[in-house]
Amino acid sequence: MKKADVIEFYARLAEADPHPETELEFVNPYTLVVAVALSAQATDVGVNKATRALFREVDTPDKMVALGLDELKRHIKTIGLFNTKAKNVIALSQMLIDEFGGEVPADRESLERLPGVGRKTANVVMNVAFGAETFAVDTHIFRVGNRTGLARGKTPLAVELKLDKATPQPFRLHAHHWLILHGRYVCKARTPECWRCIVRDLCAFKPKTPPPKSKSGATSAPVADPDPASEAP
Repeated sequence: MKKADVIEFYARLAEADPHPETELEFVNPYTLVVAVALSAQATDVGVNKATRALFREVDTPDKMVALGLDELKRHIKTIGLFNTKAKNVIALSQMLIDEFGGEVPADRESLERLPGVGRKTANVVMNVAFGAETFAVDTHIFRVGNRTGLARGKTPLAVELKLDKATPQPFRLHAHHWLILHGRYVCKARTPECWRCIVRDLCAFKPKTPPPKSKSGATSAPVADPDPASEAP
């Protein structure tokens, strides 16, 4: 995608949603780390349902360790891979207590040392909690980057590095949220809804998908997916 088209691409997304936010619910950097770690291979909707009651009771590493593994499992048992995720959350909470004074570190290297925290999770936390200009490449961003031609790559890291290079100011802080939301609600995996995409003329994907037809044969009005699956915020 040409530089001028990249600027226009982001400008349209920014105009449509000036202040995008993660759809994961959290109360502080610690609960954000937990929520993002739990969201791997799960929907934000499902994680939020499981963590609302949990975060009312537990909002620090000390409280999580005191809660214990079995009680944590009870709270998050509706989330996929909850056994492994619960062990990671207890372990990362203990590491935060032992090595970071109970505070969430702001740098990627330290975050990636935490059990269950990979590069994508670290990028989300750095961006949302600390305002870093990072690009958390989940399945949505990977798809949108490759499909549109904005940032093509064979791996999430390759797409991340290309996005980092291609994305100009003033779009860098919110870029990954715009791309996630666009992939979640418009540029969907099975059938992208090109007919209602505000950047379709800038996109390399062909052929563009037409609007669906109703049973009568008339074009039906598009509707948003009420419960889209997602790996990230």
